[in-house]
Amino acid sequence: MSKKMDSFYFNNFVESAAISCEAAEMLKSVLVNFDTKSLNDNKIKIHEIEHKGDDKRHEMTQALVRAFITPIERDDILKLSQYIDDVTDSIEDILIRIYINNVTQIREDSIEFADLLIQCCNTMKEMLEEFPNFKKSKKLGELIIEINRLEEIGDDMYVKCMRDLHTSTTDPLEIIAWREIYEFFEICCDTCENVADIVEGITIGNR
Repeated sequence: MSKKMDSFYFNNFVESAAISCEAAEMLKSVLVNFDTKSLNDNKIKIHEIEHKGDDKRHEMTQALVRAFITPIERDDILKLSQYIDDVTDSIEDILIRIYINNVTQIREDSIEFADLLIQCCNTMKEMLEEFPNFKKSKKLGELIIEINRLEEIGDDMYVKCMRDLHTSTTDPLEIIAWREIYEFFEICCDTCENVADIVEGITIGNR
């Protein structure tokens, strides 16, 4: 296996993670500058970002079909590629839920949650940039731990947001809408942790 081909796999992971970061940044921008009139346009724009993630995953699949030898197990490559794509998908799902539930006003804590998603995605990308050095890197383990820590913050934030929603809101439609939105925020954090878990498993399995 040539170093050039090895680099393709690791670069694809990083490029896919960068797309997740782009989606997270866009989501926050939509929330901060919320305007129902532009919501459909923003939904289309974030889907275009999500489609770029799909393209990266397809590139990876096509490369695996042609490859004779891979730097890590094929199943691990496929899982990791899919999980990174799931991160971007779950970010898009948040905006879709805001759209289909006809949200007209953004709750302030959702912006805080979006900030956490940006941290998760940026740390995930940094972890994947370090991933090619997994046999020797100490920093990689620290980044995996950091993603786990951020996911735990996401769990706590989800509970707090849900509690505040149910204690401050009496409109049942608003409660139903935001329950679903917060659930997808938590899913985003979980999917980032899934990526970290795969990387950790590969690291342990290749010692």
